[in-house]
Amino acid sequence: MEKGVTVWFTGLPSSGKTTIAHKLEGTLRNRGCKVEVFDGDVIRQHLCSDLGFSKKDRDTNIKRIAFVCKLMTRNGVVAIASAISPYRETRDYARKEIGDFLEVYVKCPIEVCTKRDVKGLYKKALNGEIKGLTGIDDPYEEPLNPELVLETHKESVEESANKVLQLLESGGYVQPVKKGQRVPV
Repeated sequence: MEKGVTVWFTGLPSSGKTTIAHKLEGTLRNRGCKVEVFDGDVIRQHLCSDLGFSKKDRDTNIKRIAFVCKLMTRNGVVAIASAISPYRETRDYARKEIGDFLEVYVKCPIEVCTKRDVKGLYKKALNGEIKGLTGIDDPYEEPLNPELVLETHKESVEESANKVLQLLESGGYVQPVKKGQRVPV
């Protein structure tokens, strides 16, 4: 049986969390791994639509994602969480609950995130149209000791995903591809 793990991507909105998560997912599926992605936006829509954006509601959202990731992890799945998860305390809670937990900080300057923002959230927040956007008028607490830091303004999606893959391999969660071994595409 494969050993399960949760890869927890955290970072500002539009830093690249979900893009890297899906790239990693495809690579892992091609290797025959059991993998599930828990995208913060999708989870909010389907499992957490009752929640707003107060600190309490954000914490509850992250705790729900952590609960589902814990179930996946203990059943040999690579659970990939892609959620802003702005508060250290809640990420620490997730780590403690899940056990096999790799925190990946998707670090990107807010100026770059603003340019990438397809939803226009930064523009709306800067214009005062919405309140409580992480990084603008709500805090983002950077991880103190993540297992990996990805600087998405300096590296490609492929480079970032490969760094996470190497972390999974070195931790014994995913078998490395042997020289000459073919991986299905």
